[in-house]
Amino acid sequence: MASKNNIVIVFDFDKTIIDVDSDNWVVDELGFTDLFNQLLPTMPWNSLMNRMMKELHEHGKTIEEIKHVLRRIPIHPRVIPAIKAAHALGCELRIVSDANTLFIETIIEHLGIREFFSEVNTNPGLVDDQCRLIISPYHDFTKSPHGCTRCPPNMCKGLIIERIQASLTKEGKKTKMIYLGDGAGDYCPSLGLKSMDYMMPRKDFPVWDLISQNPMLVKATVRDWTDGEAMEKILMEIINEIISLDEEEEEKEKMLSSDIRKISVGIVHEPMVPLAFQVPLNLVK
Repeated sequence: MASKNNIVIVFDFDKTIIDVDSDNWVVDELGFTDLFNQLLPTMPWNSLMNRMMKELHEHGKTIEEIKHVLRRIPIHPRVIPAIKAAHALGCELRIVSDANTLFIETIIEHLGIREFFSEVNTNPGLVDDQCRLIISPYHDFTKSPHGCTRCPPNMCKGLIIERIQASLTKEGKKTKMIYLGDGAGDYCPSLGLKSMDYMMPRKDFPVWDLISQNPMLVKATVRDWTDGEAMEKILMEIINEIISLDEEEEEKEKMLSSDIRKISVGIVHEPMVPLAFQVPLNLVK
């Protein structure tokens, strides 16, 4: 891998890394779509998915069956090469997703890309002693609501991005962030990006629609994409653009430092002669 650069890439997961929503995929593939649609108006999505895992368990569906379905999930053929190329160029990669740990870890391990991500931020998905998947909220809104009115009660991605930014600042890194997403939940973090950052919304998806309503609210440079092929192309363009600009800036700093040294060396200070040793002009032959 190339030496580390100052780029952190944050990927949403559903309909960004993979081509579908992993929650819907599992429910549909295991034949529980009707029950899901029936319960959908009655509770938040995260709570509904926990309930659906209970229903799957009670109907005899095993964790291994769920994982088998997840391993068949569709993904655009250019997404994995894009992830590997970004990592090879020295970028740090992270995931911020409203799915859950079991779904995401199963998929990225199966795809052979787990090693490329330094962090996965998502709802906890843990298997209990009865072999049932328990999906919990990332932010436990029953104890401490996150307070963001834009986001669902279980997760504010904007707060996660703030935490990442704060940790990078604490480390003294001048980091540029690239954020890729598609859903309405990706709008809040887009508002927290800085002017040197990049936002990559999937075109004609909810986050793209929200940004398009008032583009001036997003300080970052916005470059949309349509599918995995476009994602790869645009992401590589942005990474190379950032690297080139950073190299130019580094070269300018070196030249400026060199010029300062030259000026410093070029100044000759005449030694001061103490008054006691100064000879009157009339005594000089």
